[in-house]
Amino acid sequence: MSTPPPGARPSPNIWNHPAIYEIENRACDPDRRLAATLHQLADWSSRCVLDLGCGTGFHLPWFAETAASVIGVEPHPDLAALARRRTRRLAGVTVLDGTAQQLPLPDASVDVVHARWAYFFGPGCEPGLVELDRVVRRGGTALVIDNDPSTSTFGGWFRRGYRDIDPTEVERFWSTRGWTRTSVSMGWRFAHRADLIAVVRIEFDPETADWILENHCGTEVDYAVNVWSRQF
Repeated sequence: MSTPPPGARPSPNIWNHPAIYEIENRACDPDRRLAATLHQLADWSSRCVLDLGCGTGFHLPWFAETAASVIGVEPHPDLAALARRRTRRLAGVTVLDGTAQQLPLPDASVDVVHARWAYFFGPGCEPGLVELDRVVRRGGTALVIDNDPSTSTFGGWFRRGYRDIDPTEVERFWSTRGWTRTSVSMGWRFAHRADLIAVVRIEFDPETADWILENHCGTEVDYAVNVWSRQF
């Protein structure tokens, strides 16, 4: 596996298990509630979209349906290669190697930024926020999607598995910097129980995953996320 650049924050799920993470992406937001919220918060029709931490490029084709151009930036070379393969026939889509702290983009070059479970988890992401100030055009919008530990079944799992994350501190971090929180109940819906099991095991430590799977039946999970948005 290729080595990511210095400063890249290792991802415990997609970096090590991209095929399983693909299953997770397909299970997310089955009723398109999160997608609808993103459309309400930012119009990317005929504009330039940056998908920051794009992974294997799962969301790039969706943005490319209406955007004038789409740029994916990904620090992990193997994932960036998969994103390029996924979008090789899509006009106007470019995938670049890079990190949130050092975006390979000119000043004031993008209109909408989308970062989903990538780098921007609150305290510690200040260098990436400085880069957003640099590359987003005036009138642009940034959208950061993260877990909402305050509600939903998944939120309870998250609190149990990630006790070191203080939701109050994270909310204070974003709100004091001028970002707005929109909570969305998006959900997980898997085709098979085995898929849910595999995804839970890449998202949580073994002890937490065992507890989750012992106490949750079926293939669906109510799952809330926060969308943090800011106008530039």
